[in-house]
Amino acid sequence: MNRRGKNLNRRTFIKQTTLLSTAVMVPTIVPASVFGAEAPSNRITIGCIGTGRMGQGDMKDLLRFGDIQIISVCDVDSKRAKDAQKLVNDHYSKLLGEAWNGCGAHGDFRDLIGRQDIDAVTVCTPDHWHALPAIAAAKAGKDIFIQKPLTLTIKEGRALSDAVKRYGRILQVGSQQRSDEKFRFACELVRNGRIGKLQTVKVGFGTDPGCDPQPEMSVPSNLDYNMWLGQAPLAPYTEMRVHPQKDYGRPGWLRISAYGHGMITGWGAHHLDIAQWGMNTELIGPTEIQGEAVFPKEGLWDVHGDFRIEYTYANGVKVVAMDNKRNKQGVVFEGSDGWVYVRRGFIDANPKSLLKEKIGPNEEQLYRSSDHKRNWIECMKSREETIAPVEIGHRSCTVCLLGSIATKLGRKLKWDPDKEEFIDDTVANHMRTRSMRAPWKL
Repeated sequence: MNRRGKNLNRRTFIKQTTLLSTAVMVPTIVPASVFGAEAPSNRITIGCIGTGRMGQGDMKDLLRFGDIQIISVCDVDSKRAKDAQKLVNDHYSKLLGEAWNGCGAHGDFRDLIGRQDIDAVTVCTPDHWHALPAIAAAKAGKDIFIQKPLTLTIKEGRALSDAVKRYGRILQVGSQQRSDEKFRFACELVRNGRIGKLQTVKVGFGTDPGCDPQPEMSVPSNLDYNMWLGQAPLAPYTEMRVHPQKDYGRPGWLRISAYGHGMITGWGAHHLDIAQWGMNTELIGPTEIQGEAVFPKEGLWDVHGDFRIEYTYANGVKVVAMDNKRNKQGVVFEGSDGWVYVRRGFIDANPKSLLKEKIGPNEEQLYRSSDHKRNWIECMKSREETIAPVEIGHRSCTVCLLGSIATKLGRKLKWDPDKEEFIDDTVANHMRTRSMRAPWKL
């Protein structure tokens, strides 16, 4: 279909940029002989929201597959949108030649989501911009791939999970460790009792440094800064608040609490997700949380440094998450009869014989995926649940957010995972959500 989605409050920078003010170009129909089984009628069309460091990585990953086609991109930075558009056009022009009619581009996610010719979207934006585009996509009937952590707040996570279920959408969280054989095998060993009774889980990951106060700068003409801020409070522009203008290096917003929670959600969303998977608590959560952390006393970057968070679950198992100066990077499951340790690219166990164990056909075998993006694509076709679905993503993200809240309050908190609320703690319960700057709202 060539009909363009309705324009919704087009931002000023689109008008100033020829790239984004031109009519959206949609791929023409390609003869079935070009694709065979992957004929155009069978392809899933995708729009990519957020084309920065992670967004471009996810786009390149998706371009491997012939049964999907990226037909439009979206970014509030027109330079990044243009780069992404060129990436897609170069790929399909080489593959399809004159049959390729071009990739569209937008500066406002609502324009992309409003298009009727898009089946699914990727959401690879800063954390504070995860929930609203994903919920809008679900309401518009689009399937979703969303980078972790799922959302900025617990309330956003519940709203997104409920929306995905209500509108019957397929969502994959970018928790790709679930599609790694080593992580799956470690969790299968634990869940099948190979290390005896599980007692403690130790999780380790890095931290971010602070920085000096930064000078206010002029907003680049290619950046719709008000849109970038979105629901977050107004704040003066400085490059280290947003992302580098000269390259795709690590962005400063990752270290600012207005837009994320630091490494507790950055790496915690990966490793605490694996802890939940191995513990078979991926649809519930802890009942008590206590944490402490070092926070910068001044400067632009204000998320946690070194930290220690202890989670207690209803069955008595404790998860102890600490910076990787004290806990080694990854996840260690400790049981009465041994342990298993897993991180990216490595697995170890005691006794070593555990590494040669086979999980029998009558034992608990976990969901198998060897390619995270491929799993999303196959589930969009079958309408079956992905390996990292929205409710599990919400629960894993919640564990991270509970830890973040605990480190800020510095006292023991009691949590009801069924009601998703703190017990007898008004202050902590207020921290499950954040106010949104108008006009944005859930």
